[in-house]
Amino acid sequence: MLSQKAKYALRALLMLAELPEDDLVMIADIAERENVPRKFLEAILVDLRKRGLLDSRRGKNGGYRLARPAAAISFGEVIRIVDGPLAPLPCASRSSFRPCEDCTDAETCSVRWLMQRVRDATADILDNCSLEDGLKHRRATGTLPGEETAAATA
Repeated sequence: MLSQKAKYALRALLMLAELPEDDLVMIADIAERENVPRKFLEAILVDLRKRGLLDSRRGKNGGYRLARPAAAISFGEVIRIVDGPLAPLPCASRSSFRPCEDCTDAETCSVRWLMQRVRDATADILDNCSLEDGLKHRRATGTLPGEETAAATA
């Protein structure tokens, strides 16, 4: 199951993907627009910066922006950074394999076999959907967050 932390990370990254490459956005602005607790968002953005998804600058004109084009950041990459492996069981994980305590033979376990298929299907979808794809979906299905306010005041 996707954690709330991963959902917040994806929402923040999608917001940053909407902006021109050089625009920096302050944490407070992201938190307000995406309805994310600021302290929680700060920790998420620091992790994403450390992992190379974000650039940041301190100071009055500082903020965050994507470190790579939105097309080069997949949902799968973000979820792995925030939540860890995609496998539903540790025995089905490629990067964090750990046999189940009650399993007598991981190689012949039918539950593991099925969970590996689930992992592969999940990874295929998430790794082949970029922030740019998510942004295209947002645009195709309605206004972007914040646009409804601008339209109402125009």
